[in-house]
Amino acid sequence: MEQQGKTITESRVTLSMLMGTQDTNNLGNVHGGVIMKMVDEAGVLTALRHARAPVVTVTIDSMTFVEPVLVGNLVMFNAELTYVGRTSMEVRVEVIAEDPLRGISRITNTAYLVYVALDLNSRPTVVPPLLYTTDAERLAGERAKARQEYRKQQREKEKDRP
Repeated sequence: MEQQGKTITESRVTLSMLMGTQDTNNLGNVHGGVIMKMVDEAGVLTALRHARAPVVTVTIDSMTFVEPVLVGNLVMFNAELTYVGRTSMEVRVEVIAEDPLRGISRITNTAYLVYVALDLNSRPTVVPPLLYTTDAERLAGERAKARQEYRKQQREKEKDRP
C-alpha cells in the first residue's frame, strides 16, 4: 500500500529554551553537549511527526560551533526534513541564539541528522515520501540526497576495513 506524501511544513519543529547557569561552563558558555542534546530532540520530533512512528538516531553529521551560546540567551532549534528514503529521514537543525534584552539573533550551529523509523518490533519501517513545494526545498533535497549517497559510501568503506 502506497503511503501518501507529506510536505516539509507538516513536520517542521521549533524548540525554544532559555539558557541558565546550569547549562554553562565557568566562562558562561553553554556546554556543547547541551546544544547537541537539544539539536537531537528537535530532530527526533521532526522525524517522529513525519513518520508517525518511533524513530532512532542513526548519525549526526559534523557540527561546528560557529559562535558561543551564552547564559541568558534564548536558543531556538529550528528543525525540518530535507530528505526521505524508504525508512530513513534526514533532518536539518539550525540553532539560533538570541539576546532577548537586545533583540539580537545569530546562527550558532547547523547540523544534519539521520533517523530511521521503527515498527512495533523495533525493525525499520517505511515512511511517507517527502513532497517538495518550492525550488529551495527541491535544491535542499538534491543536496541531502548527495549527502545520503556519501554516507552510504562511507559505510561501505567501513565494512571493508580489517
